[in-house]
Amino acid sequence: MKNISSINERVKKYAYAEIAALYNDFQISTDGYNHEQAENSRVQYGENLIIEQKADTVWHCIRRAFVNPFTIILFVLASISFITDVILPSNFSRNVTTVFIIVSMLIISGIVRFIQEMRSKKVTDDLSRIVSTTIFVRRDGVWKGMASEELVVGDTIRLQAGDCVPADVRLTMTRDLFISQSVITGESSVSEKNSIALNPLNEVPYAAYYNTAFAGTSVIGGSGEGIILAVGKDTVYGDISGWSNVRKNKFDRGANSIAWVLIRFMAVLVPVVFVACGLTKGDWVSAFLFALSVAVGLTPEMLPMVINACLAKGSAAMGQKETVVKNINAMQSFGSMDVLCVDKTGTLTGDTILLEYYMDILGNECSKVLDYAYLNSMYHTGVKNHLDTAILKCRKMPGRESYFSSLPTQYPKLDELPFDYERKFVSVLVKGADSNILLMKGDIDQVCRRCGLVEYRGKLTKIQPGDMDGVHTVADELLEDGMKVLAVAYKPLEDDSICASDEQDFILLGYLVFFDAPKKSAASAIEKLQSLHVGVKVLTGDQRGVAISICRRLGMEVTETLTGAELELLPEDELPIHIEQTTVFAELSPKQKANIVEVLQSNGHSAGFLGDGMNDLPAMTQADVGISVDTSAEAVQKSSDVILLKKDLNVLSDGILEGRKAFANMSKYIKITASSNFGNILSIVIASVFLPFLPMTMVQLLLLNLLYDVLCLVLPWDTVDKDIYSLPREWSGKTLGRFMRFFGPISSVFDLLTFAFLYFILCPFICGGDFTSLPSIAAQTQFIAIFQTGWFLESMWTQVLILHLLRTKKLPLLQSKPSFPVMTVTIFGIVVFTALPFTPLGTLFGLTSMPLGYLGFLAVNVILYMLLITLAKTHYLKKYHELI
Repeated sequence: MKNISSINERVKKYAYAEIAALYNDFQISTDGYNHEQAENSRVQYGENLIIEQKADTVWHCIRRAFVNPFTIILFVLASISFITDVILPSNFSRNVTTVFIIVSMLIISGIVRFIQEMRSKKVTDDLSRIVSTTIFVRRDGVWKGMASEELVVGDTIRLQAGDCVPADVRLTMTRDLFISQSVITGESSVSEKNSIALNPLNEVPYAAYYNTAFAGTSVIGGSGEGIILAVGKDTVYGDISGWSNVRKNKFDRGANSIAWVLIRFMAVLVPVVFVACGLTKGDWVSAFLFALSVAVGLTPEMLPMVINACLAKGSAAMGQKETVVKNINAMQSFGSMDVLCVDKTGTLTGDTILLEYYMDILGNECSKVLDYAYLNSMYHTGVKNHLDTAILKCRKMPGRESYFSSLPTQYPKLDELPFDYERKFVSVLVKGADSNILLMKGDIDQVCRRCGLVEYRGKLTKIQPGDMDGVHTVADELLEDGMKVLAVAYKPLEDDSICASDEQDFILLGYLVFFDAPKKSAASAIEKLQSLHVGVKVLTGDQRGVAISICRRLGMEVTETLTGAELELLPEDELPIHIEQTTVFAELSPKQKANIVEVLQSNGHSAGFLGDGMNDLPAMTQADVGISVDTSAEAVQKSSDVILLKKDLNVLSDGILEGRKAFANMSKYIKITASSNFGNILSIVIASVFLPFLPMTMVQLLLLNLLYDVLCLVLPWDTVDKDIYSLPREWSGKTLGRFMRFFGPISSVFDLLTFAFLYFILCPFICGGDFTSLPSIAAQTQFIAIFQTGWFLESMWTQVLILHLLRTKKLPLLQSKPSFPVMTVTIFGIVVFTALPFTPLGTLFGLTSMPLGYLGFLAVNVILYMLLITLAKTHYLKKYHELI
């Protein structure tokens, strides 16, 4: 959470002032602001953009698309290439087109990513409009619903249960108004608000301003009116993105890790090449420029393009499965996720809960329990939930409609204390025939703790020490069966209002029993997640027994359970062990959910969180990938990475698979291309030291790059072996350097064999002598053309085949077949480029026809290369147990 050190001076000033001063200073009439006053206020104090999330603006989508560690490296290398190829051309420079290729790839890859993110942004914007915060505001003498963005300082607004406060508001009228300030205080307690001015002689912290509702806080119960004093970034909460985007995406950390591996290789190779070429050629300027070109040649030019294409493909695939990936980097987080934390209701169970029984303390049906519960739910002004909805459906019971419609007349409401996550119950005061009655409904443990008597068939019995286990017997049996149980209690009260101290010495009346059925798809979905080695942990506010029963019905192995109260008692050094071993966490507060996710991350896990309520926001923000549903609160949707258009765990397993496939194809390109480039650079450096000419022309290098780049462009559509995507993978550069050092020099060995065969055997045989003894320029030109053509063909074959050899742990083409696009591009490229030297078009690129004998040598060389790579791959797998 962002650090909040002060509040706006207007808010502070008028919290200590009387309401009349507020109306006078801001020239507010009883009709509220008119249009002209509102526009003037907007100009003077700014717009109310409190719910705008920076990461979702067009500008931030552009920045994400074009600015990342890979694009920065390639931009720097393009600048170097521009200097070496255009400004300071030398014999050792690569090609002016290198700049064009790199810049083109940067632009195209950025556009691909930007288009995909804008598509996702459009969907999330449409969802935001559906759930957009609408506040009642007094304008021109009329109360009207208005989007929170349109509110201005001086507006008179009305708040009610369920509202997210849109700005910092000085309250002018309240009625049982209770507000949760957890987003600004970090605590889950609820504060009762009123409109009385603070005492100027007793300054208190802003969290204790009982007459002010702060932006971002939630109305738990009651209603109120007030005048806006601060909007947008002037509020205490500020821009919501300042808090909800504190999480640094794991993709960025992995990208930085990979980028630094490449930079370290450059840091070693560039000075070595500079010294070697400078000593052998004597031209230190040319040696320096050639050393810089080595850095360009080492970096995979298509890196941003392939990565963005892989992520965009995965994101688009999820879009077809009713899942919106707001930030395509989250596809990688999906793939690396090894722990998924979920709430119970609506995820493992359905959204609809049924009231099955209303019973006394011994399990007999009791209409008085239902009557008191009905009054409590009907009069409760807090945010309605699925349990209240189930209770209120009893008014539609056949033959009982008139009875329940008459209850409010018999028992009018006097006062209430709404539900909060600390107390876990609701208290409502009603006027009875003989006396006032305080009705309580909520968590069994919390309610029973406040009861001193029990009622059974009209008789009251005092609860003795040790009797509570007996009182719990019926409820415990129901909880073990997976039913959700609430306790109902009451007490006579003389006063017409209530306070927290009144919530003691109740009479336990009985229980309400609800059936929360597991979803039919949940068991198979959990089985899929477990087969993908993703652990599922349930984080719920429900009772332990209910959560355990549901999990067991779904086939989840419940190794250990913990409640929120038990977590608080654990020593800090024991928390990581217990949280690691626990499957079900019950009776949690919002803050505890976030703490559990944080501990899992500190244990080395990549954690996801699926939630839909405001109480899930802290945990979702903390998680590596936050997942919400389309019916979530607006702030929850804004802070999530992924939005499910249907709340189904099967979709999550699909997302994990797509993420892992995207990761695998990205890793194929990065590891294989970087190692291949490393081998080629070694070969070119060695050849440049010993050969009197360049081993390949700039145009020929461009042709090779073109073929390989086209092949890499279809990598996002390559198939991925099951053994690769069956386990979560870490996105980092930890194994990249090892892979490059292991496989890169192997290609250099065969390059050098080819160099030797061409320079000492084939070319002298065809041209009539070694290069230095040839009498004419024409003969030397022929010698060079044969050498360059020979290495062009060998490089093309080895560079293409290594992609197929290292893309899988299995035997390529036989045990693991590439996708049709990859195979098609491979065959087409090899056939066309092998035939090119034998065509008139080949002469335009400096290529010449080769004798059939060389093709025989090439075939043997390529076969030996494939065998050696296969043996090396086997050794690598035995030693490191992974490839890609």
